[in-house]
Amino acid sequence: MEVKIDSSWKEHLAGEFEKPYFSALTQFVKKEYADEPVYPAPGNIFRAFDLCPFEKVKVVVLGQDPYHGKGQANGLCFAVNEDTTLPPSLKNIFKEIESDIGPSSNKYENPTSTQKRSGDLSDWAKQGVLLLNATLTVRAHMAGSHQKRGWEEFTDAAVRALSAEREHIVFMLWGNYAKEKGAHIDRTKHLVLEAAHPSPFSAYNGFFGCKHFSKANEYLIANEQTPIDWI
Repeated sequence: MEVKIDSSWKEHLAGEFEKPYFSALTQFVKKEYADEPVYPAPGNIFRAFDLCPFEKVKVVVLGQDPYHGKGQANGLCFAVNEDTTLPPSLKNIFKEIESDIGPSSNKYENPTSTQKRSGDLSDWAKQGVLLLNATLTVRAHMAGSHQKRGWEEFTDAAVRALSAEREHIVFMLWGNYAKEKGAHIDRTKHLVLEAAHPSPFSAYNGFFGCKHFSKANEYLIANEQTPIDWI
């Protein structure tokens, strides 16, 4: 089956594209896009992979679903399209970065206002941050509508491939759903950072103050890799 995805990922996930579940998933997704408003735009379904080739992954952030509001989802977990209001979870991610690492005057009009910052996050992806949702598509205004259709099996395969074939990757697992997905990670080869989800409902239960961003960079530097410019 021909899938338009970065060539490095196509090589490592080739076997998945031939499995019955992926064929069924493809048919389901095609019908959904034909019949309903579905996000992200079709060309952005595999954007997380396209912006972050397999060999360049340094950090993996695991999300659950794309945003299901119009104009939000852009194919990267927790990210939104340029000039889109920041969702609460992303605001909290930026707040933690400010607390952990500090603001940058060239990207903040007001260092205390995360609303001034772009939520696109493609700059992270291009530095080696794989912003991966467990489910890569969603029907408009219906959170979880494309779960248990095969996407989870596909993204589990991506995590397993990184765990098995790479070394010294930082995996950031926020919330119980991401922690469960982390079962596929070899923790003797990689750094796994766990915390509460950045949602306003849970951020004060362990996300704020987790210092994952500085911890990730310390680990990357210790393993002779360039740190991520989170700011």
